[in-house]
Amino acid sequence: MATDFFADIPTIRYEGPDSENELAYRFYDKNRVVLGKTMEEHLRFAACFWHTFCWPGSDVFGGGTFNRPWHAGANDSAAAAQKREVAFDFFSKLDVPYYCFHDVDVMADAQGVAEHRRYFAEAVDHLEKLQASSGRKLLWGTANLFSHPRFAAGGATNPDPEVYAFGAMQVRDALEATHRLGGANYVLWGGREGYETLHNTNMKRELDNLGRFLSLVVEHKHKIGFNGTILIEPKPHEPTKHQYDFDTATVYGFLKAYGLENEVKVNIEANHATLAGHTFEHEIATAGALGIFGSIDANRGDHQNGWDTDQFPNSVEELTLAVLEIIRAGGFTTGGFNFDAKVRRQSMDAVDLFHGHVGGIDVVAKGLLNAAALIEDGRLDAIKSERYAGWDGDFGKQVGGLDLAGIADLAEQKAIDPKPRSGRQERIENIVNRIVNK
Repeated sequence: MATDFFADIPTIRYEGPDSENELAYRFYDKNRVVLGKTMEEHLRFAACFWHTFCWPGSDVFGGGTFNRPWHAGANDSAAAAQKREVAFDFFSKLDVPYYCFHDVDVMADAQGVAEHRRYFAEAVDHLEKLQASSGRKLLWGTANLFSHPRFAAGGATNPDPEVYAFGAMQVRDALEATHRLGGANYVLWGGREGYETLHNTNMKRELDNLGRFLSLVVEHKHKIGFNGTILIEPKPHEPTKHQYDFDTATVYGFLKAYGLENEVKVNIEANHATLAGHTFEHEIATAGALGIFGSIDANRGDHQNGWDTDQFPNSVEELTLAVLEIIRAGGFTTGGFNFDAKVRRQSMDAVDLFHGHVGGIDVVAKGLLNAAALIEDGRLDAIKSERYAGWDGDFGKQVGGLDLAGIADLAEQKAIDPKPRSGRQERIENIVNRIVNK
């Protein structure tokens, strides 16, 4: 399965914190046991097809800079096969257990339903063989209902029922392919499920169509016996002005409205969280509190840019806080850390792909070690438990069993005069910093 593209790059191995090898893991030791599980089991790393092997290094001001051998043959099945083989060589040399893809990432460009289905089926046959020979597994699959011009006004919210039907075809085939390939999840990202202006948008109809579409996906999941998790990936805007899956809380409200809160969870992307005005850990904690935490797209934005830059994560503190909330949410079940990140346009060499992923993997791994240290230290949990201890005492238990009038009467009967109490924020921040910077 090895290809020539990465011939000069060895398989990445763990060499420890003192290693001077820039293409070695310093913190990610996949077999190291942390809080009762190996690091590989905790983090479930994946690399993606789209940013890593499909993006040509273009932007709105200029063409692609990468010039990968397969980029010149978008309509060629042989070029698509070469891309799949190079990708699996990369996954194996990076030594990540999982990968992710959109349908159009892995196939030749197609025109019309018949050609799309034929090219995608050809790709899935090949992916099945590549998985078997490499030992890599599918974290999640999805269908791209946002790139082709037909989806300019969305897929599941499109005003044209023919576009809606074409999207249903793609999702049906991608969901069935994910099931066949043993995928652990299926993701729906509403890349254009939103609006540019309300003047030409019937929001009620679009939301109802989106709710019906998602309900049909869940129904088909059960029909074919897929045991993985259906995930929605929140994003507030871009490419649309406003997207219906704005953030985790908005997604939960949507799921509740259409009776899907027990069927669908969220795939949280760090850069999307910050675009929504939240922190990464806030979105994870929200999902955990609402019972819909599923999986992670690991990346970061740029604080000076207001768009989705999809850079590799490089903040140990940010990832420490994120992994801490993942552990508090119960950890991954079917989800994992997928690197939805791309090298910069000027990083055009093959080795740059490894530098980006190796650095990101080590940052997440160090975050896990720090999160475990915070949990084992115990002070954060003790401070939080003490802060809410009153709810476990006699008065708190009484309040928990009364109606509004009863609580008010109890306050009067006890002649309570509560005083403000410190939240210990500075002490908490110091504890976190001392462990992160140890």
